[in-house]
Amino acid sequence: MANQSYDDLRKDSIHRSMSVMLGDKGIDQYPPNKPYSVCIGKVPLTARRLPYIPKPDSPLQDPGTARVNLAVSNEAPDGTMQDYWAANHATRTTLQQHCLYFDQDEDGIISLTDTYIAVRRWGWSMVLSLIVVVVIHGGLSYPTQRGWLPDPFFSIRIDNIHKAKHGSDSTTYDNEGRFRPQAFEDLFAKYDRDRKGALSRSDLAHALKGQRLLGDVFGSIAAAFEWIAVYLLIWPKDGLLRKDDVRRVFDGSIFEQKAQEYETSRLGDEKMNTL
Repeated sequence: MANQSYDDLRKDSIHRSMSVMLGDKGIDQYPPNKPYSVCIGKVPLTARRLPYIPKPDSPLQDPGTARVNLAVSNEAPDGTMQDYWAANHATRTTLQQHCLYFDQDEDGIISLTDTYIAVRRWGWSMVLSLIVVVVIHGGLSYPTQRGWLPDPFFSIRIDNIHKAKHGSDSTTYDNEGRFRPQAFEDLFAKYDRDRKGALSRSDLAHALKGQRLLGDVFGSIAAAFEWIAVYLLIWPKDGLLRKDDVRRVFDGSIFEQKAQEYETSRLGDEKMNTL
């Protein structure tokens, strides 16, 4: 068993899940040769949604320990290296890094105008951009303020963005804005059902349902809105959200890239129209 690959272990888990339905009690001890188990035969759901189980030689060390300023994964154990993102943003929590793109004037406060300009740079329409502004600032402005009084301009303070964390999400951010590798890997271990290294629309629907908490209407709606926004931003031609693209959404490093890609495409179209 020690020589099995990670994919073999996942395939084995599928067979074990089927065994649960047939009453195989061996499922009560998985993974094998460990002093713990991640599933039990009498609760089939625990076998269908197996958590991430690190391999002995995994490059991702201590996945259960949250990283304060890195969004890491098995494939990117050092975080985002493109354009020295991790090094250049080491003084910000991962959640704060996620928000930096929206702070267009870099004053630590995200205004309505900041957010509108930010999403328009992705090529989103005026109507969609206005909807995004209303939803984001309507939901996140008040929790990030320093006092009890709301901001009449609905601004969002980046230094307090951890206070806007909601329920029914992937739990990849902790309550202080750190990045939790175990939770991120769990997202794909549980919901990437055919091990393609990406999430389909169907996978996302299962993830939203699986992460939903009882009575958490706001959190459920917010989580759905966020995943829709991620899908619109990446807009994969094959309908699959790649794991590393999702990881880079969490640290915000993909946002400027998408804006530049849209600008390049727009300028290319304008050039073609002038020929």
